[in-house]
Amino acid sequence: MESPKTLQQAIKFFADFENCRQFMIAVRWPDGKVRCPQCGSEKVTYLKNARVYRCYEKHPLQKFSLKVGTVFEDSPIPLEKWLPAVWLLVNCKNGISSYEIGRDLGITQKSAWFMMHRIRLAVQSGSFRKLGGEGSEIEADETFIGGKARNMHVDVRQRRITGTGTKDKTAVMGILERGGQVRTAVIPNRKKNAIQAEVKKHVEAGSALYSDALKSYDGPASEYAHKVVDHAVQYVDGRVHTNGLENFWSLLKRGINGTYVSVEPFHLFRYLDEQTFRYNNRATEDNPLNDSDRFSYAMSHIVGKRLTYAGLTGKVGETSF
Repeated sequence: MESPKTLQQAIKFFADFENCRQFMIAVRWPDGKVRCPQCGSEKVTYLKNARVYRCYEKHPLQKFSLKVGTVFEDSPIPLEKWLPAVWLLVNCKNGISSYEIGRDLGITQKSAWFMMHRIRLAVQSGSFRKLGGEGSEIEADETFIGGKARNMHVDVRQRRITGTGTKDKTAVMGILERGGQVRTAVIPNRKKNAIQAEVKKHVEAGSALYSDALKSYDGPASEYAHKVVDHAVQYVDGRVHTNGLENFWSLLKRGINGTYVSVEPFHLFRYLDEQTFRYNNRATEDNPLNDSDRFSYAMSHIVGKRLTYAGLTGKVGETSF
């Protein structure tokens, strides 16, 4: 079936549950044959009034909805609201707040906040493929994320601001393959062990590695063609610079400071996943993606992941099927 191409089309299209149902079937079962998520049987029938399917094999939980086995599972919010929410998160360049989602969809801010974190889990990248290789250029850089004291309520400021500089901020690291993808991670500090562990985890040996003059990058010259630009002197030295990652950090901080305002360190990695997804699926000359492409790609990752409210708030861990 043909997917909507714009936000206006998406809102109209997904307002009809039958369109949502057919779209979810196409996402989960490309051959159009709905299968029971419990046993895999095709002997199922659709119960229109209840909006669920029934499996005719003998096992518990014979009835199932299209949300079962996805990040939408156990949510009372209908697909007519879930699908536009996914569209908005993956296509709003500066992010979209849970307050705005709540107003737009007619749900509470708390429900919208939970929804958005479930969607961030769906778009989380888990690739084991390393970046770079012979002839590739890789940028590595780190920054600190933390709320501005002037934007905080006095009681929040007293709780979270206990020093100056970077003391109460969270270190994050980015690794960018020029012309390709970016990888990001929250790191415990900017010491050599943490920095070089991320480089070795994500960068193929033999790549050209560009970084700033931070001493923590010293050492990988035997595995990488490592070159440094000293930002105290200059920001660009021919091909040696980290401007690509500086652009990524600018986009990330614009979203955090302008849209989300304050992000708890406990949840920071989720916002990194969101921004990383949008950046890695941006439109380029070689890959002219549009909003519909990003939405469809995000939806292809909703199966097999689940985030409960207890897991989100730190009481128990996240689960996958």
